[in-house]
Amino acid sequence: MYQTQGARTLTKEIIGKYMIALQEDEKSSATVTKYIHDLNMATEYFAGVELTKSTIIGWKDMLVEKYATATVNSILAALNGFLKHMGWNDLTVKPLKIQKAMFRDESRELTRAEYKRLVHAAESAGNRRLSLVVQTICATGIRVSELQFITVDAVRSGHTEINNKGKRRTVFLPEKLRRILSKYLKETHKTGGAIFTTRNGKPLDRSNIWRDMKALCESAGVEPDKVFPHNLRHLFARTYYGIEKDLSRLADILGHSNVNTTRIYTMESGTVHAHQIERLGLIIT
Repeated sequence: MYQTQGARTLTKEIIGKYMIALQEDEKSSATVTKYIHDLNMATEYFAGVELTKSTIIGWKDMLVEKYATATVNSILAALNGFLKHMGWNDLTVKPLKIQKAMFRDESRELTRAEYKRLVHAAESAGNRRLSLVVQTICATGIRVSELQFITVDAVRSGHTEINNKGKRRTVFLPEKLRRILSKYLKETHKTGGAIFTTRNGKPLDRSNIWRDMKALCESAGVEPDKVFPHNLRHLFARTYYGIEKDLSRLADILGHSNVNTTRIYTMESGTVHAHQIERLGLIIT
């Protein structure tokens, strides 16, 4: 913790030291990048002005006018983490309250039929690699950042050990997926390492996959807002839960520490809920 003597201000130097502290605390690179980005934005806003509860609340009000609630809360989390690290706990501010959604937004969720059309569109475009990437994510429920753990050895053994966010878990590959990946390995003459790589041999990253998936939207007849890698993980979760009804087990499979996060993935749509109410048959006259 730094010394708290003198004026409490945000500077590039002090944020740089905080970044080192985050890295030493083994925060993920994505988390560190996000926190430092938000703190640099705050530094520009305060421009050397001493931090007080009043000035920070004013900044919070400005954020509310510009950003969605979830975005505001993520920025506030970055600042609050910094303030606590500095020992300036009296300056922390409360996040905005988010009303819990009862139903998922169907317009944003990928259906099984749309998923199939995306796979077929990738095949029709001659992009075999993308077709297999999409199927691998959807059939295993992994995060797109975890695709690097789908290796030649994983196809041979039928499972892989994923280490992400400080947690380890075993992910199993369905037999049908192993067969099509084995065929792909023969076609590409790969004998080791990650299966899905760029021409330079580096594992595909989120931007590569996101861009290629977006290119399929028109030919697949799927709204672009639905087409992004994480929606494949959502489809896996809803499909698994629809069969097994085991939320705790699903949380383990997805690598969630909190089952409430998993519950969001399996939330029903309002339409499904309405149909369930209709089937109760409680209207007599």
